[in-house]
Amino acid sequence: MKNFPEVKLFDTRFHKVKVQELVDYLIEAAKSQKKTVVGHVNIRAMNFAYEKSWYRDFLNKADLVFCDGFGVMVGARFNGYSMQSAHRMTAPDYIEDLALKCDRENLSLFLLAGKPGVVDKAITKLGSIAPNLRVQGHHGYFDKSGKENDLVIKKINKFQPDILYIGFGMPLQERWILDNFNKIETTVFLPLGACLDFYTDSIYRGPRWLTDNGLEWLTRLITEPTRLADRYLVGIPLFFYRVVKQRITQGMITNR
Repeated sequence: MKNFPEVKLFDTRFHKVKVQELVDYLIEAAKSQKKTVVGHVNIRAMNFAYEKSWYRDFLNKADLVFCDGFGVMVGARFNGYSMQSAHRMTAPDYIEDLALKCDRENLSLFLLAGKPGVVDKAITKLGSIAPNLRVQGHHGYFDKSGKENDLVIKKINKFQPDILYIGFGMPLQERWILDNFNKIETTVFLPLGACLDFYTDSIYRGPRWLTDNGLEWLTRLITEPTRLADRYLVGIPLFFYRVVKQRITQGMITNR
């Protein structure tokens, strides 16, 4: 498996990887039959990693972590890393490329995410471009422990997917992977948040000129102000405060 350059913020590492490199890595990992965890970071993830040691450990122990946030890319640049816009991607931008390659390589995909009905829409949409794709799914609104959780895992294990997409949102999806890692018969664990909601247009991301320039959060804040105000109005300034603090601290150490 290819090794990618690492970036480290707040003692949390992620990788400089481009979208096609990520898709190729997922396919190669799925073929390897070795259990693999591929994570991602955005501002919310970095704040969780700063505050929660188990979450930081999850990212640091993952086999690959890609950048899914414009703000994280800016923060890395501010701290001296030569990241390009190509090193930042969002899951809806490449889910069809992944499905097409899974189709060609005869690899299976299980979608575990979204409200009831969202997965069905995603499977229909993916099937229109990859008609031979082996894909199943289940909604993400189930009890993450106990009998209901066991039944969902039983469904996954019956299918034995090569790649398992988990979209419960952070940090629930990462905690669920850790709690159920040894019970699940899949090769690649891929937590991707609200990707299917965006892919099926269940949630509006905003115009492309906003999403490409790190302002997707503004659209989401306008559409869901009550739920997302704390995440963005507090979380974004807090992240950049921590980025600046790290830069100053590193400068002080360097000048000693």
